[in-house]
Amino acid sequence: MPISTILVVDDSPTERLALQELLSRQGYQVLTAESGEQAVARSKADKPDLILMDVVMPGMNGYQATRTISRDDSTRNIPIILCTSKGQETDKIWGMRQGAYAYLVKPVDHDELLARIRAIG
Repeated sequence: MPISTILVVDDSPTERLALQELLSRQGYQVLTAESGEQAVARSKADKPDLILMDVVMPGMNGYQATRTISRDDSTRNIPIILCTSKGQETDKIWGMRQGAYAYLVKPVDHDELLARIRAIG
């Protein structure tokens, strides 16, 4: 399934804008959410082809949102790439256990991110 629509989830407006610009230049349609709760709602409503999820956010964090999305029948097939500052091996293992497809540590290498996206779709 080709990737055309990507949901970027991050509580930082700067991070959201940077990823939005990068992905838009590559021809992707970009949706945004600024919390885990919004990510869950938008994933159900908009059915993006891929989600880029921050972990450290107020309220529902990225691990919780990833778990919720990956275990819901209506959204379980949406791949999620966690993009976070949490770089410990235990963080990565936990993130993958929540249902993430991949785990990238910030600052995210743009070439690596685009390669991961192309590998999915």
